[in-house]
Amino acid sequence: MNIKISEQLFDQDALQAQLVQLASRYGDALKENEGRKALLDLFKSTLKTGFDQANVNLNGDGKGLKCAERISQMMDGAIVALATLARDHVFRGGPGWERAPAILAVGGYGRGTLAPFSDIDLLFLVPATGDATATKFVEFILYFLWDCGLKVGHATRTIAECVKLSRADTTICTSLLESRRIWGNAKLANELEAAFVAQVKTGTAAAYIEAKLLERDERHKRSGDTRYLVEPNIKEGKGGLRDIHTLFWVTKYFYNIKDERELVDKGVLTKRELQTLRKANAFLWSVRCQLHFVAGKAEERLSFDFQREIAARLNYSDHPGLSGVERFMKHYFLISKDVGDLTRILCAALEAVNVKATPSWGKMLGLGILSPSKKAIRGTDFVMDHGKISIAKNTVFDLAPINIIRLFHQASLQDCLYHPDALRLVTQSLKSIDKDLRESPEANRLFIEILTSKSNPELHLRRMNEAGVLGRFIPEFGQIVAMMQFSMYHHYTVDEHILRAVAALAALWQGTSAEDHPLAVSLLPEMEQHRRLLFVALFLHDIAKGRPEDHSIEGAKIAKQLCPRFGLTAFETETVSWLIEQHLTMSTIAQTRDLSDRKTIEDFAAAVQSMDRMRLLLVLTICDIRAVGPNTWTGWKGQLLRNLYAETEILLTGGFSEGSRSARADAQRKRLEAALVEWPQSDRVKYAGLFYGNYLLAVPAASQLIHAGFLRDSDRSEKRLATMVETKAFEAVTEITVLAPDHPRLLSIIAGACSGTGADIVGAQIFTTTDGRALDTIRIAREFADNADELRRAGRIGTLIEDVLSGKAGLPETIHRQRKKRFSKVFSLTPRVDVRNALSHRYSVIEVECLDRIGLLAEITRAISDLSLDIESAQITTYGEKVIDTFYVTDLMGFKIDSPHRQKRIIKRLIQVIEEGMPGVGKNWTNDDRAEAAGISV
Repeated sequence: MNIKISEQLFDQDALQAQLVQLASRYGDALKENEGRKALLDLFKSTLKTGFDQANVNLNGDGKGLKCAERISQMMDGAIVALATLARDHVFRGGPGWERAPAILAVGGYGRGTLAPFSDIDLLFLVPATGDATATKFVEFILYFLWDCGLKVGHATRTIAECVKLSRADTTICTSLLESRRIWGNAKLANELEAAFVAQVKTGTAAAYIEAKLLERDERHKRSGDTRYLVEPNIKEGKGGLRDIHTLFWVTKYFYNIKDERELVDKGVLTKRELQTLRKANAFLWSVRCQLHFVAGKAEERLSFDFQREIAARLNYSDHPGLSGVERFMKHYFLISKDVGDLTRILCAALEAVNVKATPSWGKMLGLGILSPSKKAIRGTDFVMDHGKISIAKNTVFDLAPINIIRLFHQASLQDCLYHPDALRLVTQSLKSIDKDLRESPEANRLFIEILTSKSNPELHLRRMNEAGVLGRFIPEFGQIVAMMQFSMYHHYTVDEHILRAVAALAALWQGTSAEDHPLAVSLLPEMEQHRRLLFVALFLHDIAKGRPEDHSIEGAKIAKQLCPRFGLTAFETETVSWLIEQHLTMSTIAQTRDLSDRKTIEDFAAAVQSMDRMRLLLVLTICDIRAVGPNTWTGWKGQLLRNLYAETEILLTGGFSEGSRSARADAQRKRLEAALVEWPQSDRVKYAGLFYGNYLLAVPAASQLIHAGFLRDSDRSEKRLATMVETKAFEAVTEITVLAPDHPRLLSIIAGACSGTGADIVGAQIFTTTDGRALDTIRIAREFADNADELRRAGRIGTLIEDVLSGKAGLPETIHRQRKKRFSKVFSLTPRVDVRNALSHRYSVIEVECLDRIGLLAEITRAISDLSLDIESAQITTYGEKVIDTFYVTDLMGFKIDSPHRQKRIIKRLIQVIEEGMPGVGKNWTNDDRAEAAGISV
């Protein structure tokens, strides 16, 4: 399809002619009533035509920077036409009107680029303050532009005010740095430019650059301080357009340049680096303009909602192992990395001219405290320059390519930062990293020492990655650099996730995470002999992401190829390969299986086979989860892993049997009786005897005490229905325990009530007391940091559960109010339901995998009950937009579901429920129905 590209978004001459006609028709009435409406209609129509054409052009040529320039030119034309009309026909000042202000474009608009829905920043430069006519002129322009639906940032100032404010405020200073006259008093605009250079810029370059770099660092912190967030802010995020703007600002301010091409003439950038800068700027502008048009507003966050459509607009197609949107985002992150490289190069240039060698200046550039001179590092080709490692001469990598690896090794030994000149030369010398260097035993030894360093391995691996060394030295790693996964669960690109996982392991080994991971930290001293293989396994655990095959299996194969190259022994290689193949096993079992079920423990023990392997897998699993993203790790997940470890340890060390489980349950019952020391003996025996063995082995002793008191208090109050709330700060969950007459639909009703509040259910334990009552505990994600706030919130949920169970509140209505809170149409996932009998000796296990949404658990549990199944336990696990719910069930006689026909019927019905969405939850239920289901008389 041929798309007509128009450089001019609207006909300037036609607009001027139409304005003259309107002025002739309405005369003085042009600024009010019918005349003003006709004027507004003309401008709105003209601007809409222009923006529509800009969108057509963008989809035709894909040039976002050109789109931004065209829109800027369109707004110039519209403002010129409007201001001229106001001067000549509204205020009748004529072309030589001395009281007319100069209208300047400032900020991004001053650069001559304007994203489709960005603010239009204007400075009205007036000859003097207090001119009523000039003020009315400015108001006419502004009110008219606002009425056109435009977002206009504005200021009205004299030259003296501009100078004063620029010296006090870096933001205002920057906006004037990029100002340009659009219309009006040229003499006034020229005087401002001269005053700005003489009274603001002169002698202030160092202070300005320091302020802008500090501002950049603060901005990065607000956006996550990484360029590898999978939903990046294209404008304000690290490696985004604002970083490019910062480069332009500081170079323009310091070097007094008008065009970035002058940076090559001054030796700051090479021609190739300038080309990289321009490509990065053009790409980011293309994405930003597409984002604005797709979102229909000034959206800067490249969220999942928009990524897929923008990828399609930019013609990214699916490839084996990577979807089009993932290929698009990988390109985005590579561009973002280029912006970071150019920032580092610029800092090196500024340091070289020694603008202001002060500690604060050095800190802004990441230099540390400046030392007085270079100092050679004995026995190497490197020097310490201003506290950072650098090269002794520019031929150091050409003469011995292994020096590229040695540079990072030495930095690791010295525990120091890198001089930008050294990293720049590394980037220019990447072709020296060839097959010979990759297979060099010495180079690989140095790399492994960097990886397993006891100082800060993440820092040095990160610098290697940013310089392009990791991807060249380990080509398999190069394939996952800047790779993202289109998933809400994964917050970072794959390479960023790996580096953060290495950092988590280093923190564990240093003992700084002992409070969060007491078991893992206590185990590490006896694992010192396995330090090397554990770091290598973590570094390689996701190396096969983005391939069509299962990344765990393919990763294990890659490890068998790479580990001997790294110098690992045959035993270490086999162990690393096993860890990678099984790196998801422990977290999956801990979060989706009933850990009180013996078969779960037997299966996991069969997978790990030894205590050594289980220890290694535990540590790797912790680091993997911690590196997924902020708040992904919770104390609850840690507790599940520790429970799985403890139960499996008993089996692996020979102490696990049905007899021993029974003995352990009896011993726990006696401990519970003893702990109830202040109770009468009859009560101690009665309430400890209400719990079956599976409860006693699955529930922590502290919770057993609380539950016993809860049961006793409920009996004394003669409550057949009661709820209790307990916050778990360490696990980051809140437990709501429900005591009610047992009924198959009880869990469905409880889940529906929780959904009615928008609470996220992360787990459920379902127990029956020996006198036939249900004691169900629902775990919901903690919402408030303050315990009192969380208790009040959970108390309201508990009250709602009681109201729904007793028939006082309607379940369908509560869910309906919340159903639209979650679930994005951006993601698609074919629902999967399995019925498996091999996962438990006593129960059939139903596993459901689908997109998450409010009310899902209530729907599924209701359907399971309708299928005449009893749910014995449920594990609820959410991975971003995906949920995996596991239910341990029997038929109403207490047997497994062995019939293939019945299994198929279960699968068909649950798939139907998932695909139908919310309809049918609690459908046609009356209050009497709900009360009957709960066994309560109303």
